[in-house]
Amino acid sequence: MKFEVHEVKTISIHKSYHGWPTITRTKTGELLVVSSAGREHHICPFGEVQLIRSNDNGQTWSEPEIIVNGPLDDRDAGILQTSKGTVLVNWFTSLAWMDTLKAHETQGSKAPMSDHLGKKFTDGFFSRCRKIRSLLSDDIIRSELGTWIICSSDGGHTWSDKIDCGVGSPHRPTELAGGRLLFVGNAKVADSSNGAPYAPMLIASESCDDGCSWRRIGEIPQRPGDSSGTYHEPHAVQAPDGRIIVHIRNHSEQDGGCILQSESSDGGQTFSIPRNTGLIGHPAHLLVMRDGRLLTTYGYRSDPYGNRASISEDGGRTWGEPVILDEKNGSRDIGYPSTVELDADSFLSVWYEQLPGDEMSSLQAAHWTI
Repeated sequence: MKFEVHEVKTISIHKSYHGWPTITRTKTGELLVVSSAGREHHICPFGEVQLIRSNDNGQTWSEPEIIVNGPLDDRDAGILQTSKGTVLVNWFTSLAWMDTLKAHETQGSKAPMSDHLGKKFTDGFFSRCRKIRSLLSDDIIRSELGTWIICSSDGGHTWSDKIDCGVGSPHRPTELAGGRLLFVGNAKVADSSNGAPYAPMLIASESCDDGCSWRRIGEIPQRPGDSSGTYHEPHAVQAPDGRIIVHIRNHSEQDGGCILQSESSDGGQTFSIPRNTGLIGHPAHLLVMRDGRLLTTYGYRSDPYGNRASISEDGGRTWGEPVILDEKNGSRDIGYPSTVELDADSFLSVWYEQLPGDEMSSLQAAHWTI
């Protein structure tokens, strides 16, 4: 397979930490990217969901639009336009930053002075965290901590109230043949001890009304020997033969770091026991190419850090040798690529990355062809 990356460039202009983006292409050809931005750290209370647009296949991008900014940390946004034209944006909310603040207040100088990537916590950061905490009542936390979707019927210019979808994962639901929506992700729990609303199990939830309501219909089983809570951040597509293919972020003891795959032949009611794809990285985004082949793009978080892609010629039964979209030496915050096909065999992949020498991560885009 001949493969060429033509350009990699920064597409975000807002000066804040950006993370976990998803890209989609609308019926009119407009590209929409959502991400969690307005942040100071990988984990902090300031996240909001921002949207940027391109009408020239990613050559130029708009100023960001803030479409979600609730009282909690808004994280990991996905985006999809359905066949009916509805644009859906999903995300989840988190209180994980409270653990950092608690450690700072109880441990003092013995508390970590920087995040897991080495960026220092400042007194001003903790002061802002305390202010946010003072505004959060128990009622606000109960009503706002969760997994959410908003809908737009005008191309993402106005939005519905948020909808509790009961399941969460980056990179959006998928539309099945016939118009039903399927969202595979971690199940929502009512109470969370780690500041996030996720339960350990992966479930499938469906919507038969274009995203307005959701109900749980299936669950992905665990492999023998895998501990509960080692599967995360799945993404699903429907292959041309009707099977649903799911790629799973995997932290199991037996082969953690390798992408797992589970399949469903009954529309998401039952799933196969996950198997190792042989692809190393996480998490993955799946795409059905125009010619029916499957494409997965995923982050590679070992030296040299970067993002990779692999194609399946047989509906996900086997995966080809990975190709490198971009890589650089040195540990840093990077990944969560998602991809759209611009023209036949021409693609745009978007991810977030803390570029060498930068304090904040930004959104990167690669134009590549095969």
